[in-house]
Amino acid sequence: MFRLCLFTVLLVAVVVNCLPAKHEAKMGRIALKKGKLDRNALAQIGPHREALKERYSKLRGSGAEPLTNYMDAQYFGEISIGTPAQNFTVIFDTGSSNLWVPSVKCPFFNIACKLHNKYDSKKSSTYKANGRSFAIQYGTGSMTGFLSTDTVTVAGLSAKHQTFAEAIKQPGATFISAKFDGILGMGYASNSVDGVTPVFDNMVAQGAVDEPVFSFYLNRDSDDELGGEILLGGTDPAHYEGEITWVDVNKKAYWQFRVEGMSIDGHVVSVCRLGCQVIADTGTSLITGPSRDIRKINRAIGAEVTLSGEAFVDCARIPDLPKINWVINGKKFTLEGKDYILKIENQGQTVCLSGFEGMDINNGMWILGDVFLGKFYSIYDLGNDRVGFAVSKN
Repeated sequence: MFRLCLFTVLLVAVVVNCLPAKHEAKMGRIALKKGKLDRNALAQIGPHREALKERYSKLRGSGAEPLTNYMDAQYFGEISIGTPAQNFTVIFDTGSSNLWVPSVKCPFFNIACKLHNKYDSKKSSTYKANGRSFAIQYGTGSMTGFLSTDTVTVAGLSAKHQTFAEAIKQPGATFISAKFDGILGMGYASNSVDGVTPVFDNMVAQGAVDEPVFSFYLNRDSDDELGGEILLGGTDPAHYEGEITWVDVNKKAYWQFRVEGMSIDGHVVSVCRLGCQVIADTGTSLITGPSRDIRKINRAIGAEVTLSGEAFVDCARIPDLPKINWVINGKKFTLEGKDYILKIENQGQTVCLSGFEGMDINNGMWILGDVFLGKFYSIYDLGNDRVGFAVSKN
């Protein structure tokens, strides 16, 4: 209710002072860095395939969480932990729910740990000991450590008393070459290992954001320095155009929902005819689906499949490749050849890899990774248990 203004002198100024202060929305922007796919990505396809199978085989929080799934992910952002801030580069992953970073307490012979930023609890005035052991099983070994509690800050927004894992052992040599220090999971709390409350859930509970919503803009323009942006607490119309199409989450562990159908222009392909279950996963680059369906797709786009499972196309054919359409809540989402083909540097040459990979997990589950999410702005509404998509402005 406005205060009654009694003074008539300088009335305009007085009225302005009587107006309530404009509320500024509590949101945080995280600029994403973009890595470059190269020949090393090809070497990761085999482990990546096995790791994804393990990751989604049981669809439960206490299951395996394969690090190799992240090795081809291209998008990284900065967070800080503690007071004063200790900075880390992490993958913001909608396919998991825990935060972990390397610990200064990792053994001296741990090369992977030495090559990354490490959390030191002794340097933080807001640290609180927890000490409970923490472990995630991987196809190449295990990530082990212990839980700690501190303030986690992302884009100026803080989650106080946030429990996270200090990693003292990483799985094999895979982590040595990783471009990131750790992983910040943005999935549901029900998918969290050891029942740890996810960072974003704590931000919502503590009022750090006005809305229980976060959104991803992934920039796939290789000439642009900006890798993309995550907005905590809302959406940014500057990064998308047209209406947002919403679809309800039907299993609150991952951001899982139903796709009504899929088609390929100019081809009669029996794929996802009666609908299929999909998961939006920012922690992986590709689109994965049942092997039989992926073979049909790669055959339709004229890809040549190697014995190890990679599907290559002639880069010169990209403009002529057929459009691939997904139907989500009655709306068609179309990928063109330039969207679903990945250009990779291999021994000084550019090769073109299909963004579709066969993966037989959990009764025909599909995973929509960055190949799809790079074309469409994605919104994750924790309050209403729904996912939204709109065409990205690239």
